Amino acid sequence: MTTTRPLLYLDVDGPLNPYAAKPERRPAGYTTHRMKPDGWIARHPGQPPAAVKPLRVWLNEAHGPELRALAARFDLIWATTWVGEANTYIAPVLGLPPLPVVEWPDGASTPGTDGSGLFWKTRHLVAHAAGRPFAWVDDELGSRDRAHVTVHHKSPALLLRIDPRLGLRAADFTALAEFADGVTE
Repeated sequence: MTTTRPLLYLDVDGPLNPYAAKPERRPAGYTTHRMKPDGWIARHPGQPPAAVKPLRVWLNEAHGPELRALAARFDLIWATTWVGEANTYIAPVLGLPPLPVVEWPDGASTPGTDGSGLFWKTRHLVAHAAGRPFAWVDDELGSRDRAHVTVHHKSPALLLRIDPRLGLRAADFTALAEFADGVTE
């Protein structure tokens, strides 16, 4: 086994913010937050920032202690289109310290796949991991992403697709801890 700590790539929308849940079916434990990150304002060109309706974000503060516990096993990294704004808006609600951020290449953050059927983040995260073991929680992972990681990343990797209607759940935190323990024994 390796003595290198694995990376844990964290997406915001889906795993931490179950945005796809119906408004009347917010998952238990989540609270509503209204936020106006620059990335949200940029999606409303021509509208003055004051006129942009805030983004509704559901966060579960209980995820903070769970993620801090995983930080003893992993190096946590934001892998989200929120980029550095995850440290401004999401981390404080969850009680997380500022985390490193994957910076996406210009024009890379296009929803969906990269044209080959791969999720647009996959190649970038394999390159970013640079051979280190990693786990990745995201709501847009699929079989092609898993196959690509298996072929192009020689260290252990765990890709957890999170249901964007439910967010991270207890079983996900258990799977992450078990993965980290398995690669650092």
